[in-house]
Amino acid sequence: MNWLVWALLLCSSAMAHVHRDPTLDHHWDLWKKTYGKQYKEKGACGSCWAFSAVGALEAQVKLKTGKLVSLSAQNLVDCSTAKYGNKGCNGGFMTEAFQYIIDNNGIDSEASYPYKAMDGKCQYDVKNRAATCSRYIELPFGSEEALKEAVANKGPVSVGIDASHSSFFLYKTGVYYDPSCTQNVNHGVLVVGYGNLDGKDYWLVKNSWGLHFGDQGYIRMARNSGNHCGIANYPSYPEI
Repeated sequence: MNWLVWALLLCSSAMAHVHRDPTLDHHWDLWKKTYGKQYKEKGACGSCWAFSAVGALEAQVKLKTGKLVSLSAQNLVDCSTAKYGNKGCNGGFMTEAFQYIIDNNGIDSEASYPYKAMDGKCQYDVKNRAATCSRYIELPFGSEEALKEAVANKGPVSVGIDASHSSFFLYKTGVYYDPSCTQNVNHGVLVVGYGNLDGKDYWLVKNSWGLHFGDQGYIRMARNSGNHCGIANYPSYPEI
């Protein structure tokens, strides 16, 4: 996406204090175990932030109710706008998407408010509300251990990464590592699991570039490699 500038808005969120649990499984893939393998596609609209946010909230709804409901990224693109520092198809913040859902007391379903991959007029309808959010949690800056524990204990986590390199666009298999990747994040994605492949630790990451990106819409990104691509710089997740 073209614009995803990060600011820590501590006055409007909760800072998580995550304690190490030595019993955590080293091969934790919450997404495939609980939800099955799904993919979404944002098209030409720079709405990665919206897809990351709805993905995290969908996971919380599934964990609480047992039902997997697809939530409206378009609702966020159209309605979580200038007041929240978001710019629709020109980028935004996952944390401010959560804040909009809190303030609005809900978000519509994808079925009732389908994705159009363009900016539009806000058409939120409370009758079609499919989920709510009570608050969001921000994890400690740069801590891969805190991110790992949150994924294992809380569910999928929204993160920003540096996805500006051709190697990222061309990824297909294996564990992604590019030494030129920086700590400057520019793309919102969802960490849904972690594991080890051929001796290499990885994060399992859900992207929003459709089925043909990576491994059916997913990428394994290097874990425990110096916070590769800034993946642990700005993690957050919602609570219902």
